[in-house]
Amino acid sequence: MKKQALSVLSILALTGSLLAGCGSSAGQSTASGQPVGQGGSQAQAQLEDTLVVAGNGATVEQLMKDEIFKKFNEKYPNVKMTYVSGVSTDIVAKVKAQKNAPQIDVTIVEGGEQEKGRQEGLWEALSETDIPNMKNVPQDLRVAENSGVTVNFTPMGISYNAELVKEKGLPVPKSWNDLTRPEVKGYITMTDVASNFGRSTMIMLAYANGGSEKNIEPGFEKMKTIASYMPTFAKSAAQLQQNLQNKSAAYTTWTMARSLTQKETGLPLEFVFPEEGGNIVPNVATLVKGAKHPNAAKAFIDFLLSDEVQIMYATKLYYNPATAVKLPEDVAKQLEFDRSKVVNFDYDTISKEMSAWLDRFNKEIAPLTGK
Repeated sequence: MKKQALSVLSILALTGSLLAGCGSSAGQSTASGQPVGQGGSQAQAQLEDTLVVAGNGATVEQLMKDEIFKKFNEKYPNVKMTYVSGVSTDIVAKVKAQKNAPQIDVTIVEGGEQEKGRQEGLWEALSETDIPNMKNVPQDLRVAENSGVTVNFTPMGISYNAELVKEKGLPVPKSWNDLTRPEVKGYITMTDVASNFGRSTMIMLAYANGGSEKNIEPGFEKMKTIASYMPTFAKSAAQLQQNLQNKSAAYTTWTMARSLTQKETGLPLEFVFPEEGGNIVPNVATLVKGAKHPNAAKAFIDFLLSDEVQIMYATKLYYNPATAVKLPEDVAKQLEFDRSKVVNFDYDTISKEMSAWLDRFNKEIAPLTGK
């Protein structure tokens, strides 16, 4: 299905210190490496024989265990790989709970949750000495205090079921404010602001109406209208997907990667990066402070930035690579969006305000659904 012809996908500078939304239920599974080979390299000999990696579930977990782990073991056959799946929020909470006796070596979590972990002191600082491929990550994708490294990203925006929109004569969205138009009442499905999807939407609604994360009031006002258009807020990305599939909703707000993945399964989705722009969602690899297997962890994080894995992220999961790699022409085209309109969220402000936002949302916005 994918074309073999290659073209250069340029990764431009996109965001400052890096943000919450997809994954599956938490669990733990093991993908064992091959037996220790004879005459291994000095680098192999220096790596510990175990590595525990935590990240998103579903298709991310499948790619990690079926392909990335196996490729890593071709290079380092002595390392036994274990994958712990879960959503970013839960992974960071788990690392925090294990702070005195870490059970996880590497996490791959969304930028906002990584930043929360940084403020909690959960990550070791990384350097290009430890992670040579860090030099290939643009400066504006770098993480605060080098407390992690961005391995891929995807923009937030609006997805719509093109078939249902055409059938019902609904508007094709161009702006975040199109979600508040009377014509779309009854056709929106969204998560609340506890999720990255809902939180990013509220912040972008603020930006689209003269505000920002530092002046969130316009976002709250617009969310009141949207809430009144829906029977309830969805609890998960899986529920958003189901609502789009069964045509109980025509519009949602989530990432381009998720939209393209669902489109490949046959769901007639189109993704819009709104005219006001939008944030990106970076996935950040971290080395857990006090990890039991730091050398294997550093080697694995470096491997995630290799051309081989960066191309996998793009062609298998539709994540934009964090480095400049050659991609199949059709994939490169699918991943294009107006990078000049990327909005760089202040995640320090978001982290400080989130508790108050969520409390206010639950009191003022959530009760407006189903009206």
